[in-house]
Amino acid sequence: MENSFSIILLIFFFLIYYKLNKKINHLEDEIGELKKNAFKNIPVTEAKQEQTIPEASAVLDENIQEIKQSTEEQNISEEVLLPPQKDWTTPIFDFLKQNALTIIGIFTLVLGIGYFVKYAIDKNWIGETARAGVGFLIGAGIMLIGHFLKKNYSVFSSIITGGGISILYFTTTIAFREYQLFSQNIAFAITCFITLISILLSYYYKSEILIIFSLFGGFLAPLMISTGESNYLFLFTYIMVLNVGMLTIAFLKQWKSVGWISFIFTTVYLSYWTIEKTQLLSIYFYIIAYIIFYAFALQSYVRKSILSTFDILMLVLINFSSIIGLVYIFNELQYEPIIIFPLIFAFVNSLLLFKEYNKKEFTTNYSVFTGITISLVTIAVALQFKTHLITTVWAIEATLLLFIWKKTNLNIFKICFYVLFPLVIITQMITWAEYYTVKNLAIIFNPVFLTSSVTVITTLTNLILLKKLPETQKQDNSFFENTFKILSFGVIYFALLLEIIYHISERPSSFIFSIGILFSLYYLFVILLFRKKLDINKDLETVLISIFFFLLILNVTFSASELVNSILLKNINSNFYIVHLLYWIPFVYTLWKILPESDFFKTKISYWLASITFVIVISSELYHLYILGNATNLSTAWKLQKHFSILYLPIIWAILASLFIYSGLKKNITELSKVGFVLLGLMILKLYAYDIWQMDNISRIIAFILLGIILLLSSFMFQRLKNIIKNMVDKKVENENLESQ
Repeated sequence: MENSFSIILLIFFFLIYYKLNKKINHLEDEIGELKKNAFKNIPVTEAKQEQTIPEASAVLDENIQEIKQSTEEQNISEEVLLPPQKDWTTPIFDFLKQNALTIIGIFTLVLGIGYFVKYAIDKNWIGETARAGVGFLIGAGIMLIGHFLKKNYSVFSSIITGGGISILYFTTTIAFREYQLFSQNIAFAITCFITLISILLSYYYKSEILIIFSLFGGFLAPLMISTGESNYLFLFTYIMVLNVGMLTIAFLKQWKSVGWISFIFTTVYLSYWTIEKTQLLSIYFYIIAYIIFYAFALQSYVRKSILSTFDILMLVLINFSSIIGLVYIFNELQYEPIIIFPLIFAFVNSLLLFKEYNKKEFTTNYSVFTGITISLVTIAVALQFKTHLITTVWAIEATLLLFIWKKTNLNIFKICFYVLFPLVIITQMITWAEYYTVKNLAIIFNPVFLTSSVTVITTLTNLILLKKLPETQKQDNSFFENTFKILSFGVIYFALLLEIIYHISERPSSFIFSIGILFSLYYLFVILLFRKKLDINKDLETVLISIFFFLLILNVTFSASELVNSILLKNINSNFYIVHLLYWIPFVYTLWKILPESDFFKTKISYWLASITFVIVISSELYHLYILGNATNLSTAWKLQKHFSILYLPIIWAILASLFIYSGLKKNITELSKVGFVLLGLMILKLYAYDIWQMDNISRIIAFILLGIILLLSSFMFQRLKNIIKNMVDKKVENENLESQ
């Protein structure tokens, strides 16, 4: 029943196709007749025709001239209106939109043929040799159909021919792997022959699409006929021959896509070989590949002294990918000197740099060769100090991409930079993991910190390069720039912090934590100190100040308390507390200089955050100094803590509250006065609700007398300030009245 329905459906489809095809042919005939009789529809005599045809020709010429002129004007206007950069994805999407059905159709056809052959095999209709023969015939037949369609449907025929080539490749693979109809050498010879034929056809048809099919087939052929044996010499000889053919086609036809496809496949194959089985032999193939793809990248430069966007990108990638592979081999095989290849590649690029320098033009070409040469020399120096390979190369490569973006203003380098920089962070984090596994690393001059130093230097360079961008570009990329700055500051912070912690890791935890917090405070302080040079916007500045205050609170509460306990337990020398007090330098300078110049106090809550931080810092430090000055051990410290909380803390809060109220009135800052009154209220509430019931009579008398004196003096001071302000206002009104008279 199903077979009958399928046959009826197929007949119905062909009837519809026949009808539509007949209508299309009829329309084409009518259009052809209209074109032929364009000038024959004028019903005049022969003499009139002789007069009219020139007139029609003249009108036609005028129309053609107008069309040409309007086209030229349109082209000129388009040149003016179009931006200098082209979106490289547009032609790809246009191609897919126009040819999606063709691609899906040929793919479906190949699958359909495959399922048919499988069905025939399952039914034992044909033998193994016949199966392979059917596959070859079908592939050749599809290619022949593509050949006949070439004249009128070039793109369509290229895709059809590519589908036929794919069938030939898959047929060869199945015949070798499944049926063992011929040996590996014969199978390889057949795939090479198919590749050669497809390349010649693509050159003959002038079809870039067909050469892409050919390259995919050529590079996948070794995988199709592989038996699992690692004959790398044979494999890479074949790949390099294929690359030479690619280079020839690319030079003759200027097809950039073939070079990029070859580069991707070659890099994958070489990387797999390098990791799977590190051999000295692979170095020769790395060098050959470097020469081939370096020549590919310089084609336009040799012809026109111009480096296109993708030429520059290829130069960057071939230099750095080759360095990674070659240096990795030298590392694994323990050959020296490890810097030989970065220096050789730097010398090659310096020759082109010298050529550009002699021109005295200093164009994009000069910047590109300068950046690549300096980057390679920097890599050589870094590797000589035994830095980690991948992290070092990627960090320098990312900076080079950012430098080229700045010089060329081509967005593809910006995209590549923003893709590569997170990878640099990931590899750097993997490098930092060695701090937890490796023992006895030297101070500073160890592979982990030297690698971190390269990352820090390149990151700082990146920040400088981004700082020098025009304001319009900064606004367009504000999100990425802010994210990048935060990540950059984070990378530098952890690079320095982890090195410090590693070398003090044998000390007590309180000591380590205190040093870590102190370093964090100074790190944030340095960023805030150079905020203008680092081009930090006001919002980020406010966030950094808030984090600074949070770290201060953490430092004087948890960190200082643990430190005091360790000193009392004799685990740490008491002199270290002086080192802990060094945080006062950034704290005081921030209050005195940085806060007044910032936009931190734009919101009311910021006054509360700064005031609370100040109260906690003063209270905590006086408490810790009191404990260290009077306690001899932890048991006495607990008693002194209670005494300080009941007797001295209310006095400290009363003094601070008075200062806040006085400052708020003097500077006309309402929030400061509110903070003072709230703190005073908390002090009084604490005093009468709890403290007074814990004191002895003498302490109670002393506390009340001192607090009373403080409050009276504060009241007297407020009255004086109020009178001063009143006198100033009266004087101002009097002066205004005199001026008006």
